[in-house]
Amino acid sequence: MHGLILAGGEGSRLAGEGVAVPKPLVRLGGEPLVVRLLDMLADLGCETLTCMVRGDFADVFTVLEGRGFGRPFSLRPCRTPSSLHTLASGLETIPDGPVFCTMVDTVMPPQDWRDVYRSTAAALAAGGDAVLVVTPFVDDESPVYVRRDSAGLVLGIADDPVEPPCVTGGAYGFSPAARRAAAEAVGLGVQRMRGFLAWLIERGGRVGSVTVPRIIDIDHEADLRLANAWLGSPKA
Repeated sequence: MHGLILAGGEGSRLAGEGVAVPKPLVRLGGEPLVVRLLDMLADLGCETLTCMVRGDFADVFTVLEGRGFGRPFSLRPCRTPSSLHTLASGLETIPDGPVFCTMVDTVMPPQDWRDVYRSTAAALAAGGDAVLVVTPFVDDESPVYVRRDSAGLVLGIADDPVEPPCVTGGAYGFSPAARRAAAEAVGLGVQRMRGFLAWLIERGGRVGSVTVPRIIDIDHEADLRLANAWLGSPKA
């Protein structure tokens, strides 16, 4: 699989709380989020690495340009209206094949990253169109709830809670067919990642899921403190 990181958002909530650096450069375990993720994707075995970064985040480009991650690496500026547009723009630049994609602020322990990567690759190889990494740990201000059948296939996504709790965690697998569908969805005016996922499921896409116990989404300074404490704990 190819690796893709989406870092096209403004990070306005962190900035509003006094965090002076762009979200991709916020430090987790002593490293910038984006560097930590690129190293992780390389370690997982991604054939290539692509990072979509908001074009006015000059400091991010300064940190990443010329840096080696042991894989062919592409750093691309973007200024897109939604996460779906960032995704579609990134997918257009990546060589043919399945893609493992994550938001820049998705935090999991290394073993969970390894587990979801292997499971995602297997599900796509078995004919899945897409895979959602999900968790029962609801940490987002605007969570995307996932309805699944007993085999883990996704039946739908919504803003309304489901029981037992299950929400998207900011990491995804996309087959070549889903890559083409993302471009089609943008052309039809679909907005945001959640809109694309709902559209893909509604049109009959086979979307699987991989569950991990906990994922933290870094939107606030408190999330960052929680993530650093969590990853520093022996339990993580």
